[in-house]
Amino acid sequence: MSVEIIRLEGRSPQAAAQLEERIRAAKSTLGREVVILGHHYQREEVYRHADYHGDSLQLSRAAAALDAQYIVFCGVHFMAEVADILSRPEQISILPDLNAGCSMADMASIEQVEAAWTQLAEILDPDSEITPVTYVNSSAAIKAFCGRHGGTVCTSSNARKILQWALGQRPRFFFLPDQHLGRWSGHQLGIPLGRMPVWDPEQPLGGLSPEEIREAQGFLWKGHCSVHQMFQPQHIRRWRAEHPQGKVIAHPEASFEVCSLADAVGSTDFILRTVHEAPPGTQWLVGTEINLVSRLAEEVRGEGKTVDFMSPMVCMCSTMFRIDPEQLAITLEELVAGRVRNQIRVDEPVASQARLALERMLELS
Repeated sequence: MSVEIIRLEGRSPQAAAQLEERIRAAKSTLGREVVILGHHYQREEVYRHADYHGDSLQLSRAAAALDAQYIVFCGVHFMAEVADILSRPEQISILPDLNAGCSMADMASIEQVEAAWTQLAEILDPDSEITPVTYVNSSAAIKAFCGRHGGTVCTSSNARKILQWALGQRPRFFFLPDQHLGRWSGHQLGIPLGRMPVWDPEQPLGGLSPEEIREAQGFLWKGHCSVHQMFQPQHIRRWRAEHPQGKVIAHPEASFEVCSLADAVGSTDFILRTVHEAPPGTQWLVGTEINLVSRLAEEVRGEGKTVDFMSPMVCMCSTMFRIDPEQLAITLEELVAGRVRNQIRVDEPVASQARLALERMLELS
């Protein structure tokens, strides 16, 4: 599917222009007091106003190093949590729309994870035999769980290295909440797929037998990204038939079958860097969120490169899409008026335990 910059602002040009001016005016008034962070998957109408662009962890670390008192995160809830955890006490993390969540992060609740740990204790000694690892796309409570149980956090760019560390600590890992990233990363380490069973929190013992638990090298939580699960092997095969010289690149949140067929697999930054550094005139099929893909296609068009979206259907991160220019304008105008709207605060001891898990990852990286 060929792509253009996605513009889904359902307002008249005049109303859209008025919102643009409101955002610029409020941002100018606030000056260095505020920093706006824009995730790669954010819609263009919001993305253009961000001071920094990147993935969730990059943005949080950048904000923590600035003097800005207010961190306005144009992303989703867990990202604003990470910003609060890593920022200084005087900094305030804000999410323009509290309904901007992450369906993947919501697939693992702390109650379910605690229950899984208790059930595993019927077969193993989890605190000496299993290292918990959570993808950054998870709640602060899940990160804190990993922190207090000797585990850590990972990103899509360092998951393989983190799992290697985890297996150096204990003979098994428990990967949360994205089974696909865990499976692909374990496969890269040479772990047979059969020894990385899926843990279903709705089933007793995760749907596994005691023998399967004993034989496992890793447990993969039954979670996934609703966007990346849309990509299918047939999308790649169909595109390759029409573009025999083209290259396929996918995010590791895609299924194992999709990643296996791709020429390259990596994080959002890896995808952007790979396509930007490719020779002029190359053709690419990209398997990640549509806003990033459409923006990338526009950026490299002048070099004669073509960038196609992997799915025949437009699939965006619908929860991140909840943050729109109006929400951003209201958030900034409230700050101008001296009012903080939608602050995200992670209370102790969750914050300190989650910070421990994050700091372990940063030391390893």
